[in-house]
Amino acid sequence: MTEDFTARKAEAAQWFRTLRDRIVAAFEALEDRATPSGAEPARFEVTPTTRAENGGGGIMSVLRGGRVFEKVGVNWSEVHGSLGARAQKAMAARGVPGMETDPRFWASGISLVAHMVNPHTPAVHMNTRMFWTPGASWFGGGADLNPCIEYPEDTAHFHAAMKAACDAHDPAYYDRFKAWADEYFFVPHRGRARGVGGIFYDDLNTGHWEADFAFTKSVGEAFLPAFLPVTERRLNTPATADDREAQLIHRGLYAEYNLVYDRGTKFGLETGHDANAVLMSLPPVAKWI
Repeated sequence: MTEDFTARKAEAAQWFRTLRDRIVAAFEALEDRATPSGAEPARFEVTPTTRAENGGGGIMSVLRGGRVFEKVGVNWSEVHGSLGARAQKAMAARGVPGMETDPRFWASGISLVAHMVNPHTPAVHMNTRMFWTPGASWFGGGADLNPCIEYPEDTAHFHAAMKAACDAHDPAYYDRFKAWADEYFFVPHRGRARGVGGIFYDDLNTGHWEADFAFTKSVGEAFLPAFLPVTERRLNTPATADDREAQLIHRGLYAEYNLVYDRGTKFGLETGHDANAVLMSLPPVAKWI
């Protein structure tokens, strides 16, 4: 089992890194295609990251002040080590066996959050990952759209792309993972969702690693076809001061969710990963009233 997972870990980590490279290239190409607005097409600043105690690391890629993206981060990581007491309890509560006797872990994935220049273009989040412990392994991920000004046709397009990715593997996946996203991305203290949803899944282990990995790859590969068209069709939509106000207030909601509820934020900070990489999801500017 250990030998099998050594190869599987390497395969998954390499695929997540390749997806990161493809998305970074696509976003920089979108910056080039955008109508000049006084800003030069921006480029990603790439910074290596490390986890404490020689526990691996990754690549933090952040683009700021572009024509299309006010801030977008596309992070890849491969980390390992031993979980602390709080993380062990959280894993045990989720049904992961053996945490108290062997708290080793390994994880790799890609995480992406984009905050846009034009309020009519939607913010977006995407993540795919693999997690391993001696007692269990699983995949997780998903993508969700977060417009401050919703266009129903954009929402429909995004969900259709996610549904197609799900349907190619299991016709029950979309309804199940859409409902999970609706629950997971709900902001209880505001009584509302943070966006228009998408899909979210975690703890995916059907007993067929290759099938679960293939599904996770389909989710990652669906992201650009889901997101780029709804972005490009809104790039030149005129935006008013009221539109910008709505965008900044919505970003406040996004920041609240990520700091209070997001599993990935909590896990990254509790396990010693680079804080700048963990918090790259936060918007560059937000507003509360």
